Amino acid sequence: MGEDLSLPALGTLETICRELAVQAGELIVRERPEHLAVADTKSSATDVVTIMDRRSEQLLQEQLRARRPEDGILGEEGASVEGTSGITWIVDPIDGTVNYLYDIPAYAVSVAACVGDPRGEWESVAGAVFNPVSGELFHARRGGGAFLRSTGADPSVTALFVSGEQDLGQALTGTGFGYDAAKRAQQAQILTRVLPQVRDIRRAGSAALDLCAVAAGRLDVYYESGLNAWDRAAGQLIVTEAGGVVRGAGAQPSRDLTLAGPAVLVEALHDVLQSDPH
Repeated sequence: MGEDLSLPALGTLETICRELAVQAGELIVRERPEHLAVADTKSSATDVVTIMDRRSEQLLQEQLRARRPEDGILGEEGASVEGTSGITWIVDPIDGTVNYLYDIPAYAVSVAACVGDPRGEWESVAGAVFNPVSGELFHARRGGGAFLRSTGADPSVTALFVSGEQDLGQALTGTGFGYDAAKRAQQAQILTRVLPQVRDIRRAGSAALDLCAVAAGRLDVYYESGLNAWDRAAGQLIVTEAGGVVRGAGAQPSRDLTLAGPAVLVEALHDVLQSDPH
């Protein structure tokens, strides 16, 4: 079955992204244990999973199976459902789990509807990222622009646009680090090349929120290596719909490198990252 990507269909997908991101976000705040513990680890002892990561992903998977039974699902904590519709939902039940573990209010739920092979070539067509502590809901659909919606007392909606900064030397730059010690050492070396070339560096601990910060102009540009599909599926669409570009070392973002921001800054930062360190 071919996927329906008409404007009404994209609007429906975006609405589902928004609703499920908020539902899962409210769950992880409302039912966060007083003494939250690590339930498991993944790539290293510092790459943690909590029981609420699993409960959030379970909620997302159950809701998607009920609403969209023909669609596929790919989740950070192991959800993998093959679909027949051509649509796959890529979800991150808590992006910024270490922040969540330490009760630092910089974590989010990310939900994206994608076409293509989620383990190969794919494209996001609708997405939402929800910070349940701030109540900020970032969302977009292909061709429809990007928006920030408040779920608090003031239900305002604001169109998002990337920064107008053109000078990399004046660019507030976001990044993140992996959990593997060898990877971190490599990222530290890269940071020593980037830091002298930009205004300053910010590392918030949630790739999804970093991408949304770029879309909102709160960060001028962003780079990170080691991102998985669920880290960036919603956020990269929100950036592009806010007028930015998202790329990697080549034309497309990849696990090796993701760059996001206004085109001129992305290209300038790409040149710095690809320069010979010697």
